[in-house]
Amino acid sequence: MTRDKAIRNTHPTVAVINAETQAWDSEGNEVTLNEELISAEMVRLQAEYDSNEYKRKRKEEYPDFIEYLDGIVKGDQTQIDNYIAACQAIKAKYPKNS
Repeated sequence: MTRDKAIRNTHPTVAVINAETQAWDSEGNEVTLNEELISAEMVRLQAEYDSNEYKRKRKEEYPDFIEYLDGIVKGDQTQIDNYIAACQAIKAKYPKNS
């Protein structure tokens, strides 16, 4: 996770960040960065990112939704069922929080 995001999340007045070590508000005043808050936020952000790995993997492998819509437009129940089965297989391959 980026330090930049952690800084912005923990220091809401920050408008500009320089090299992730200095920050200023919208009026040009330097903002003192609290390293403890930033470190804790970076840990939280990383944990959040890690817990969503299954979503990223699913997204890469899901079939194109155009196939589903095409099946609906054509009234092709087999095509629709195949799309749903493919999606269910991906969900089984990458279960939530595994």
